[in-house]
Amino acid sequence: MSVINPNESSRTWRHYSRTPAVQLFVSDQDGRAGALVGEHAAGFPLAVHPCEPDAEIDPSGLPGFAAAIIEVAADSPASIQRFQTLAKHSRTPLIAAVREAPLALVRSLVRAGAHDVLPLPIELAEIEASLVPLRDKLAQQSTSEVSRGKLVAVIKSAGGSGATSLLGQLAIRHAECETALGRQTCLIDFDVQFGDAAFQLGLRPKLSLADLVEAGRRLDGDLLRATVTEHASGLKVIAAPSDMMPLESLSSDQMLDIVDLATSEFATVFLDLPSNWSNWSLSAVARSDLVLLITEISVQALRQARRQLDLICSQDLEDLEIRVVANRCQSRLFKQIRAADIREALGRDVTYMVADDEAVMRAAVEQGVPISEIKRKSAVSRDIEVLRSGMIAALGLEH
Repeated sequence: MSVINPNESSRTWRHYSRTPAVQLFVSDQDGRAGALVGEHAAGFPLAVHPCEPDAEIDPSGLPGFAAAIIEVAADSPASIQRFQTLAKHSRTPLIAAVREAPLALVRSLVRAGAHDVLPLPIELAEIEASLVPLRDKLAQQSTSEVSRGKLVAVIKSAGGSGATSLLGQLAIRHAECETALGRQTCLIDFDVQFGDAAFQLGLRPKLSLADLVEAGRRLDGDLLRATVTEHASGLKVIAAPSDMMPLESLSSDQMLDIVDLATSEFATVFLDLPSNWSNWSLSAVARSDLVLLITEISVQALRQARRQLDLICSQDLEDLEIRVVANRCQSRLFKQIRAADIREALGRDVTYMVADDEAVMRAAVEQGVPISEIKRKSAVSRDIEVLRSGMIAALGLEH
């Protein structure tokens, strides 16, 4: 039996938009569902996916939809089991659609997690009435997001660009300033395979991102803060897993639950993302208020940075606030590579340049302290301060 994934012709992360769709999985025996294509209910666009009531549906294809309406055949144990399985493995609100449903089945579906049970044949008015409470809930969440913290995603042109070291120092400096204003800063290391942000900050965390992922529905603000390890600067750090995790072991839903919770707890949240892309890392970038792409000034690094930028644009994310940060800049390099050459290679200007001071940065990483404690005044400290000032302006933060 083939497995139906509603995102086979699209991308899971892309459904995280201001007006998510409602997906209908129905057999459309009477032809009424086809008439709903292009319609809206309670402000949500409707997307119809014809399928048999016992065809397997991949739950990983549901994240990002406002809701899914799933046909259930009352006389088919496989169809009932399909709905129960989806309800167990998806956080997307599910609405059952049943033809002449016995009361016992309605109760069973509600206990399994159904938001509502609608009669077949499907009617637009019934869908509208069922979706109104979900629409109101989303509106409340949107209103509450006004007070949410700012999200800064850090991506790398390639591994070895010094991005994590630079991010650590930027986050430390930001945390020092924000703590003085009564605001808290958090860094989450989402590099689930090679992340070492906590180690570079001199921290030895007992808990990590893996504990938040494993928590599932138990995830809340208390658990999030219990997972945090605090740096002397006041920076809160959620470390990468101590054991490597496959990228696909983390879903967009799980990542967004963690990120949304973090932005409700902290004024600024930095995300250290892996070099390799996945649906969930694209979701993280799409969710961010600012994206910092860190690269070095070399032919290979600039080529990889351009590929990253092209990928983001190909996903309809060209409106994101993206700043290119050139790390480890040496003055002699600019005698070999002109600014015009860099602009042509990237398709845009470099926004910030951070000086190459390997000895100072290495000492700061080895001791897990701010660069200022290694050398009170340095070119790299100055450049990080410029980068932070630009970041504050881009995020609209008060300072």
